[in-house]
Amino acid sequence: MLIGEYQHNIDEKGRLIIPSKFREDIGSTFVVTRGLDGCLFVYAMPEWEKIVSKLKTLPFTKKDARTFNRFFMSGATVCEFDKQGRINIPSSLTTYAGLQKECTIIGVNDRLEIWDTNRFSNLIEENLEKVSDVAENLFEGFDIDA
Repeated sequence: MLIGEYQHNIDEKGRLIIPSKFREDIGSTFVVTRGLDGCLFVYAMPEWEKIVSKLKTLPFTKKDARTFNRFFMSGATVCEFDKQGRINIPSSLTTYAGLQKECTIIGVNDRLEIWDTNRFSNLIEENLEKVSDVAENLFEGFDIDA
């Protein structure tokens, strides 16, 4: 399970240090792609293979399936760490996520998310008051105290 929040700067060549704890968890080879809400998603290969397997079951005759597959798969790139624990993010992905300098890297269960720090701070601030209601709606009918 990937959890936690870290800040690192991306350099002018698109290189970003990934915290050592996350490096251990996602392995030496992994996939970076366009995420939702304006961030990048990073998946360990086993998790990526699960997602691709699910995407293959979507009917190509459905426009939404084609649209999502194009969005998600075309941006995907296989990455490895350099000797300093950095990844090299392609310019198309840094542009998509608005990564300028300060980045926030978060663990979200089965994936990492890479955010522009200002964008992530704004997202948290905008949703701070809604989180209790969202949690109540999501977990309605679940006994999470058990």
